[in-house]
Amino acid sequence: MIPTQESIDAAWLTARLREAGHSGATVAEFTAERVGTGQLGTCIRYTMDVAGDDGAPRTLIGKFPSDDPASRQTGVALKNYLKEVSFYREMQARLSIATPKCYFADIDGDGPDFLLLLEDMAPAEQGDQLAGCSEDVARAAVGQLVGLHAPTWCDESLRTLAWIDELGEEAAEMVRGLYSSQLEGFLGRYGGRLEADEAAIIERVGASTAVFQRPRDVFALVHVDYRLDNLLIDTSGDTPAITVVDWQSLTIGSPLADVAYFIGAGLVPETRRPVEERLVRGYHDALVAAGVGDYGWQRCWEDYRRGSFAGFFVTVVASMIVVQTDRGDEMFTAMAKRHSRHALDLGADEFLD
Repeated sequence: MIPTQESIDAAWLTARLREAGHSGATVAEFTAERVGTGQLGTCIRYTMDVAGDDGAPRTLIGKFPSDDPASRQTGVALKNYLKEVSFYREMQARLSIATPKCYFADIDGDGPDFLLLLEDMAPAEQGDQLAGCSEDVARAAVGQLVGLHAPTWCDESLRTLAWIDELGEEAAEMVRGLYSSQLEGFLGRYGGRLEADEAAIIERVGASTAVFQRPRDVFALVHVDYRLDNLLIDTSGDTPAITVVDWQSLTIGSPLADVAYFIGAGLVPETRRPVEERLVRGYHDALVAAGVGDYGWQRCWEDYRRGSFAGFFVTVVASMIVVQTDRGDEMFTAMAKRHSRHALDLGADEFLD
């Protein structure tokens, strides 16, 4: 049986520390405090009084399914819970992208009952999607993607893993249909906040089949929702340190979609424009240095331009299926403006059919 928030006790935490190599550690007592604002999951920080091992962590983060029945149902239907647990069980060790150390990962079938016990990355703080980030933070974040993409670059064995999805033609058409079905409501709610060309390209995407297709010749494991809210950022050193969390949407897809999604959403246009090509070239150089051959700069840049549409689906669909809030409206307006302006700046509308 998967432990619950109520059933976790000092003995269970002691066992997890000892399994991780802290053989003399004993948790005498602990406190539990809810942290974060995740919609599909609930995160608890455990602050522990540990004796017998000065090197053992004093805080850990437990991640559980959401308390909300609808969110739990979504997490099961979309395999969000299964993907994240499977990531820590099966994929984390083969990647070099910075992620929290995992002390426990288990799930009952496809969920909703699951538990992750993860390293607490404090003093790193969650990024702020609304505020955006600096070039230095963006460079560090894009650089971390190489540690996800290069080890899985065009790895056919990914397609044998039942818990990882790949968007085929039939699924792509379903995604396009979902986008189109939410488009009228989205534009009715947010269209007045957008420039005319921003609203126009968002509408054009709904009629395009090409945007929702994924190239099958160049692929890797992709995070899908690689944005500031899913990054823990430590700026105490000379350069920002990034740790990546929320692996619930993991799939096989175009690696440059992750890059474009992050840059388009994480940088305000005035910050993005002068540094954009430099950031992507840095990613490409690091990819080549990591052993990815036969992937030239021109192909990389074209894939990046096509990837500028990656944020449109999240913006339009997610905004219409979650509870509407003032901050949510501000967030989705910012995403809509940034992603649409990004695609327009790159001339990516030429890819729309």
